Amino acid sequence: MSVTAPDLLTSDKAPMTLTDERRLTQLQWLESEAIHIIREVAAEFERPVLLFSGGKDSVVMLHLATKAFWPAPVPFPVMHVDTGHNFPEVLAFRDATVERLGIRLEVASVQDYIDDGRLRERSDGTRNQLQTQPLLDGITNGKFDAVFGGGRRDEEKARAKERVFSLRDEFGQWDPRNQRPELWNLYNGRHRPGEHVRVFPLSNWTELDVWQYIGAEDIALPELYYAHQREVFERDGMLISVSDVSQPRDGETVEKRQVRYRTVGDMSCTGAVESDATTVEDVIIEVAATRLTERGATRADDRASEAAMEDRKKEGYF
Repeated sequence: MSVTAPDLLTSDKAPMTLTDERRLTQLQWLESEAIHIIREVAAEFERPVLLFSGGKDSVVMLHLATKAFWPAPVPFPVMHVDTGHNFPEVLAFRDATVERLGIRLEVASVQDYIDDGRLRERSDGTRNQLQTQPLLDGITNGKFDAVFGGGRRDEEKARAKERVFSLRDEFGQWDPRNQRPELWNLYNGRHRPGEHVRVFPLSNWTELDVWQYIGAEDIALPELYYAHQREVFERDGMLISVSDVSQPRDGETVEKRQVRYRTVGDMSCTGAVESDATTVEDVIIEVAATRLTERGATRADDRASEAAMEDRKKEGYF
């Protein structure tokens, strides 16, 4: 016997829903969305490239790319803009990872630009802000039309303005007023010759999501993300590691402390945090309790002004 429309409206049965076993968890949903974005780019663009520094966000992004195309290899190269001030542990991890996966690594070197006079050292000795030109030249020389970045909206106010597909003009610049709508996960990759699109598969992730995913997928990271003994000195409320490119000034005392890094970059402007977190589980507990993003807590270059990141992004930065 068929059921009439009134019977449907007055039925005591609960509406059909997915069972708990079939419902995606938060991490599964984020992974599914990111893999969809990565596959969409591979299908829509001619020459994508993935920015890979060996930092946690780029490691997770590359892990997602390997899952997106498994058992085939990742169908695009990775690129790193090397400031010359990167942590040696991170560079070693970067090289070992691309060798293990058999992926081509393109390196855009800030040091090369300084050596031949295209760039000059900054008075403060930091090089993060010198990465823009090598990055744009690397994109142009490689004829890349889509560039995967590991930026997340929770990191910083300017990054919160980004769409998943973020158009860059023929000069590599970003106009925050020229943002395309992205309704129902529909992404517009159209661009004119000379333009390219920055793509952010981790846009909707948080730092906590990233660490929970690292734990769930058992993803290896450089050891400096976990608590270890290191000689540091305090500057502007941050713990800076003693190195060839970051030396204490008069009045700054060097101490050996138990620290870890929440983010990695130019050693001269990336701070550590005191921590006893030696495992992924420890880090997850620590991150869940904090109220400061990793960039806000440990990146001196983002403290230059309220609009420091947005100004750099308009010029072509990540």
